[in-house]
Amino acid sequence: MANQYINKVIYGNRTLIDLTGDTVEAAKVLSGYTAHDKSGAPITGTCAFDVDSTDGTAAVAEILVGKTAYARGTKLTGTMPNNGSVQGEISAVEGEYTIPMGFHDGSGKVGIADTEAEKIVAGNIKAGVEILGVTGTYGGEEISAQAKTVTPRTTQQTVQPDSGYDYLSAVTVNAIPYTESDNSAGGVTVTIGG
Repeated sequence: MANQYINKVIYGNRTLIDLTGDTVEAAKVLSGYTAHDKSGAPITGTCAFDVDSTDGTAAVAEILVGKTAYARGTKLTGTMPNNGSVQGEISAVEGEYTIPMGFHDGSGKVGIADTEAEKIVAGNIKAGVEILGVTGTYGGEEISAQAKTVTPRTTQQTVQPDSGYDYLSAVTVNAIPYTESDNSAGGVTVTIGG
């Protein structure tokens, strides 16, 4: 009995100390700190935690891949991709570049595709019009326009300039053909379109 630790002290009818129900263990006490376990034996902490991370809000997708952190009492290993220097290009007026999810080192760039940038020259842009800092000089020399007349049909038709013309200056659409004629049953046949 002399070798045992004291873990409970009762003075009269009053309990002054009672360690018998304690759950303290070395792994749950910070390294370098001392306490007593439920038997009353002294223990020295071995826990290396130095922060209460229960209120952490980080998620693995927000931590760089391969890196670790602690949140909500748990060690997290990151899954966020390291994209480094991402490059992208846009090759159409409606074009978009979707920025990939993940870390970017700040040196990535998105620009107009070289093949499209080469087309943005003054001679390709109408005089007085500015596109991306280039003011046009094209005056419309040697452009040939065509005026056309078309009659509606019962099927779809596409009206284009004939060979040798650059564009249509006007399209005249005739009235829809409409005729009435007597038929052998004593009635009238109406023909619309052709």
